[in-house]
Amino acid sequence: MLDLLAQSPVAFIAAASAVGLVVGSFLNVVVYRLPIMLERQWQAQCTPPPQPTAAAPAAAAAPQPPFNLVVPRSCCPACRAPISAIHNIPLLSYLALRGRCAGCQAKISLRYPAVELLSALSTAVVAWRFGFGWPAGCAIVVGWFLIALTFIDLDHQLLPDALTLPLLWLGLIASLAGWNSSAHALPSDPASAIGGAAIGYLSLWAVFHLFRLLTGKEGMGYGDFKLLAALGAWLGWQMLLPIVLLSAVVGAILGATLIVLRRQQRGNPIPFGPFLAAAGWVAMLWGPQMVGRYLGLFAPHG
Repeated sequence: MLDLLAQSPVAFIAAASAVGLVVGSFLNVVVYRLPIMLERQWQAQCTPPPQPTAAAPAAAAAPQPPFNLVVPRSCCPACRAPISAIHNIPLLSYLALRGRCAGCQAKISLRYPAVELLSALSTAVVAWRFGFGWPAGCAIVVGWFLIALTFIDLDHQLLPDALTLPLLWLGLIASLAGWNSSAHALPSDPASAIGGAAIGYLSLWAVFHLFRLLTGKEGMGYGDFKLLAALGAWLGWQMLLPIVLLSAVVGAILGATLIVLRRQQRGNPIPFGPFLAAAGWVAMLWGPQMVGRYLGLFAPHG
């Protein structure tokens, strides 16, 4: 099977797309449940235990039903009916049900098939760009992390440590494993990865504190620092400036467009994580070529 995938680019792209579609269904679970899990953890940590008194001894707290990425089973948000396996096939079930719950006929958010399709397409593009091998596997996993982080940040303006820190450490570990190839420098070498993680974090950290010093406002969150550090760990410090510049340009254009269309108030914050994620994904696939072409514009022509 591996020989077929290695020898046939079409077979590899098709297999990668199918895996990406299935993983996209799981990413929907992560995007929805992880913020709830974190909120429950924070509430449990901030709520003091009841103090016993002579009149009312401390009662044992009622155990909470388990809620994680595995249990309970997925259910309809409207009628809470569990979703059967036949109705949980990525993308196909949504099309077969015409975007409605099989039980109560409530509309299913277009977000679910969109995330599944985005996961499949991004995986297919990586498979096409890198070909069969470890660099493709690394880039595919990075893309999945970035999709989950993007939609969580859009919904909650939150980039959870539960995703950014594993992505960072995986990049550092992959750099030590030496899985990069001559055609694609992903993951980066250990020196570039360590430098990328450190510079990526410290650069946005410095911008954050300088902006707060000048304006008295916080322009971004600490999750943005960690996300850029993770991208630096995977792509090396050389790609940090292109990522920041590309994300800033796209963010400024989108922000100005939303203000003009009056879909965003001037004082309302816009999450920066999705722009970092998109710029990092583009840099992961075409970053060196983009930088080379830009520098070629200034090369002397004889």
